[in-house]
Amino acid sequence: MRDNRLFKRLVIGGTLGWIAIFGAAPFLLLTGVSFLTRDPDDLIRPVLTADNYLRLFDPALGTMLLTSMAMAGMATLLCLLVGYPFAYIVARAGRRWTRPLLLFVMIPFWTNTLIRTYALVAVLKADGFLNRVLLALGVIDAPLKIMYTWTAVFIGLIYTLLPFMILPLYAAIEKLDQRLLEASRDLGASRWTTFRKVTIPLTMPGIVSGSMLVFLPALGMFYLPDILGGARTMLLGNFVRDQFLTARDLPMGAAASIAMTLLMGGMLLAYYRSARRSGRKVRL
Repeated sequence: MRDNRLFKRLVIGGTLGWIAIFGAAPFLLLTGVSFLTRDPDDLIRPVLTADNYLRLFDPALGTMLLTSMAMAGMATLLCLLVGYPFAYIVARAGRRWTRPLLLFVMIPFWTNTLIRTYALVAVLKADGFLNRVLLALGVIDAPLKIMYTWTAVFIGLIYTLLPFMILPLYAAIEKLDQRLLEASRDLGASRWTTFRKVTIPLTMPGIVSGSMLVFLPALGMFYLPDILGGARTMLLGNFVRDQFLTARDLPMGAAASIAMTLLMGGMLLAYYRSARRSGRKVRL
């Protein structure tokens, strides 16, 4: 009994220590740097200032933030529209087909995201697989210009993040009590009414979880605009990366990182409060 208690304490202590060293400490360090002054020679100067946060209200940065949120929002919506029917089919396919279908969803996680992005380049470029197929079928007369456009970035976001939408939706739909759906039909509700008033509310935790898992990473995926959009496209993640690695403005990069973290935290807090008001159990 004592050994079990000691083991639990060691596990909990090790987990908390890991979070403190690799989570809390870097965040606090980044927060401190965000209030310092840039120095061309030593990167940072120990002079306190709030100018880094004030610069975030520049109209150009505001436009970039709105663009990033719009791209992330559209990617989340399309992932939901594609992922929900697929997750529903997987959850209702029976044991024989559920595991193979889930395996197809999990296979992309076995390959590095950067490698898969470069594979997508081979599909979307002017002489790539997609244009060759369309030209061979006679659908188009000239290759489509997809690479280095917002369309390519949008396709990359959906391609990369779709599994993060499907898995939470599958978990929510798989737990759905079929007796409630049968009761709704017995009371005279149509399939659409049952889906809208019973299925959607009961699977809302999965919808919210999947949306968070897609929307939040989409804001910071800087390599997708770099590879698929070229120098013409820049999202919030690209701006943060450039401040650290190109402009060497560590305080500004830290301020932008903190602002993005607070934005994500605010969204999670808003969901938590709305869930409490509606009496739902919060599950992320």
